[in-house]
Amino acid sequence: MRVTAVTCVKNEGPFLLEWIAFNQLIGVTDHLFYSNDCSDGTDALLDALADRGLCQHLPNPAEGRNYQMEALKDARKQDIVINADWVWVADVDEFLNIHVGDHTIPALIDACGDPQAISLNFQFFANDGIETFKDAPVIGQFARSHNPDMWCGESAIEVKSLVRHDFPLQYYGAHRPFQKGKARPEWADGSGRKVPHKFLVAANPRRIRRFPAHGARAFATLNHYALRSLDSYLVKNDRGDVNRENRAFDDTYWRERNDPAWEDTSIQRYLPDLKAALVELKKDKEIKALHDASVKAHVAKRDELVGQPEYQDMQAQLRAASTLPPQEEAMLIELGLLEPAK
Repeated sequence: MRVTAVTCVKNEGPFLLEWIAFNQLIGVTDHLFYSNDCSDGTDALLDALADRGLCQHLPNPAEGRNYQMEALKDARKQDIVINADWVWVADVDEFLNIHVGDHTIPALIDACGDPQAISLNFQFFANDGIETFKDAPVIGQFARSHNPDMWCGESAIEVKSLVRHDFPLQYYGAHRPFQKGKARPEWADGSGRKVPHKFLVAANPRRIRRFPAHGARAFATLNHYALRSLDSYLVKNDRGDVNRENRAFDDTYWRERNDPAWEDTSIQRYLPDLKAALVELKKDKEIKALHDASVKAHVAKRDELVGQPEYQDMQAQLRAASTLPPQEEAMLIELGLLEPAK
């Protein structure tokens, strides 16, 4: 079975080897990376990996700012996607945590009855007070999340999707495929059940990227490490090319994903094999040197940012931020169970 992972990256150098090695463990056979405007050596590392047949690396074709959708449009023309049995569209901070069989994509597909698409609900993993970037597997560092059935007061949680080669595809979306016309493909959730009808037909614009997570994760969950360490989050914000001059930093994204109410270490079942795979990859001296250079660049960018007053303010604001999501905090205040912050 050929499974191709498609992703877009910018300055993700320190995290590439873990994501590729993890995906290989769960059955991904091919990787297609699109990169743009990298300054940490991400592109050089991807080129070296491509030279060794470990991925295909292309410049992002987007001429405007719609990087992901332009890349997904281009991906349909690439043999690595055309010849795949399944396509997995995901980001480098997303890890497919499979709970059935031998914990691989083929086992997930078999458990779901081999449908034409499988959509897996996110579980957002909190920063949980981890400040310092560490060059070690992300899946081993962060083990707390929101209640997997509820996120920010919502039972419907976003998904990412595996897509079979015969899906009646109109186009790939970042979270789900969209089918042609009135086609009704066989489409399962992470428990092998049919996805909700409104999700299937995208009848409600607010629900085209999500559906209720309760009962939908028996076979797999999508672990999303959107925050990582505080160091890495500062670097991520710089990467976003946002002008914050003369306005306050909005910590909503951080607070919505930094709820540590739930402990879940299930993905750490992969850690021994992942660590061994990373050792093998780094036996290649060039690959190791390029990885180490990206780590050094990541730390140097952190050091540069924390020397700037606006990032010092951001760092302090995130350290002090409530670990209650804004929606949950507002509800508790309204019920008189929590005093408003002064």
